Amino acid sequence: MGDSGFMRAMQITRHGGPEVIEPVEVAVPAPRAGEALVKVSAVALNNTDLWTREGAYGHPGDPKAKSGWRGPIDFPRIQGADVAGRIVSVGTGAEESLVGRRVVVDPAIYDTEGPDANPVGLMGSERDGGYAEYVTAPVDRVHDMTESPLTDEQLATLPTAYGTALGMIERGRLREGETVLVSGASGGVGVALVQLARARGARVLAISSGSKLDAVREAGAHEVVDRAKDVVEQVRATAPEGVDVVLDVVAGVLLSEGLPLLREAGRWVVAGALDGYGVTFDVRRLYLHNAQVIGSAMHTPAHFDLLMDMARRGEVQPVIAATFRLDQAARAQEELSRRGHVGKIVLRPDMHS
Repeated sequence: MGDSGFMRAMQITRHGGPEVIEPVEVAVPAPRAGEALVKVSAVALNNTDLWTREGAYGHPGDPKAKSGWRGPIDFPRIQGADVAGRIVSVGTGAEESLVGRRVVVDPAIYDTEGPDANPVGLMGSERDGGYAEYVTAPVDRVHDMTESPLTDEQLATLPTAYGTALGMIERGRLREGETVLVSGASGGVGVALVQLARARGARVLAISSGSKLDAVREAGAHEVVDRAKDVVEQVRATAPEGVDVVLDVVAGVLLSEGLPLLREAGRWVVAGALDGYGVTFDVRRLYLHNAQVIGSAMHTPAHFDLLMDMARRGEVQPVIAATFRLDQAARAQEELSRRGHVGKIVLRPDMHS
């Protein structure tokens, strides 16, 4: 920070391709009452970064409208939901003892107080995020991870991908001994789903493709199904009794054709639409079998606390696919959009050329 009070950041001033991500020098934000100022060690990328930049979320009345996660973006905006770093100062009313602690920031902006609140906004979308040397966050959303065996890069991968994954698992009530099917298993959320479902003691079937199948198996999948072939048929062969829970970030045809894969009282949890949002299915397969289709966006504060406890104990081992300098944010997003990697892509504001 030096004496200048300025910091390097990457910001967007409009929707568009990677070219709209511009390097800027802006004032270091001052922590308001009840906030902490965090020096960013690592910030992980997510699909939401691409979709927020492109304005790909649509409106309830107009699915093609340019929009951020929960409505129009207030430009200019610094992206980046997933921050690990160190607290360098706090605003009034916050504990001074927090200064110097290594932390992970919960990026969700919640609708109410309390452990079961719903996320209605996101750091990097509805407020400035971590594609910068410093970021502010409410002290209530800052989790002390000083004791965690995970690296800063690994910690940065947790909030959105693992938070979303644990939210899906909790909302889908996945129990030990159940059979679970994970779609999009090589992506950030997908790998997290495989690891967390495995840690819970479920039998994990995962859908991925080509060269990534081995990596998904390594992440903990008991069986892998190749997306390039008939998925429903392969799942039937692997799990003839059906599956208890589907953890799905793909939707599209998989949900249309795959609903009959659920066992009685099965749960199909959807947290993304990588393969399309317009879905039709035979509703008889839903009500005759007491099945549930459950929407899941991110996590609650209670889910996030559970995740941080796991990370403090080193019960998850996030996979880092690649690390870029902060000023390479556009390149990093292009890499993410190509989907050639397994694991998470991370920016390091402290990495210099």
